[in-house]
Amino acid sequence: MCDIWQRTESQELSAATLMRHRDSLIHLGVRQVVLSGGEPLLNRDLPAILEFFRSLTIHVTLLTTGLLLHKRAALIADGVDDIILSLDGPAPIHNTIRRIPRAFETIAHGIGTIRDLCPSMPIVCRTTVQKQNHAHLRATVDAAHAIGLDSISFLPADLTSAAFNRNEPWTADRQKEVALTAAEITALESEIEGLIATHQHDIRSRFIQEDEAKLRRLATRFGEHLEGTPPRSPQCNAPWVSTVMEVDGTLRPCFFQPAIASTAGATLEQALNSTIARAFRSNLDVPTNPICQRCVCSLNYRPGKIGPEVVSTLAKSGL
Repeated sequence: MCDIWQRTESQELSAATLMRHRDSLIHLGVRQVVLSGGEPLLNRDLPAILEFFRSLTIHVTLLTTGLLLHKRAALIADGVDDIILSLDGPAPIHNTIRRIPRAFETIAHGIGTIRDLCPSMPIVCRTTVQKQNHAHLRATVDAAHAIGLDSISFLPADLTSAAFNRNEPWTADRQKEVALTAAEITALESEIEGLIATHQHDIRSRFIQEDEAKLRRLATRFGEHLEGTPPRSPQCNAPWVSTVMEVDGTLRPCFFQPAIASTAGATLEQALNSTIARAFRSNLDVPTNPICQRCVCSLNYRPGKIGPEVVSTLAKSGL
């Protein structure tokens, strides 16, 4: 549900840009990077970028629509450690939401190609719950099994932030296209209870990443938005263990918070430990921060937890 696809400029991250931060990445102890976008598989310098991170033994996670998995399978198998796909539902729902004929089938074909080259690579998916798929959670889990994914995670659509290339938060009319009505929230609650009842093994085995309480929280989030009740912040330590670096060098504490620094004239380490960045981390109170309260995609990193469930570039901030 991002608007990054609407960008008109064609600026790309390059390996040469990353080389400036080599010493910072080493000194900060960066353990994992997540390549996001847009679509990172469209980056023309991706082979050199992957080689750069591989030279530093940094774990690389690919966050992708999955449409180019087959085409770039050899590069992925050689340079990526795990993959997170966006999956909007079973084939008819996914293809309708994406507005791309046979998008689901293209993803499934790509997964098969990756499995042939690298059978042990973890490939997981995330499903953004919204108006068009809220009644199809069980079918989405079944679809994830059918195409050979290792796990699935659900999160509610981000309705209010200016993240992901939105020049400003969505208008009320745009929010209504994605948010749920009272009747749809009731339907989502019923679908969640059905999912919990019929997929207990998937919950216990962590094929479904959320437990029962977190699944039920999906409907609560939509209810908070509809009723205007104060939302509750999730547990999150993203600003203290990670950063988001945009293609122009802008640094954010997470995808949702405003920019706090830039690497345009500084190294990554210098930018992360600038006066403004340190002050932000010192003063941020997650439970009371309005942006944190509405967050739909938090990071609660624990030492030793590296894998597809971590969604930001991990680095000790020096604070």
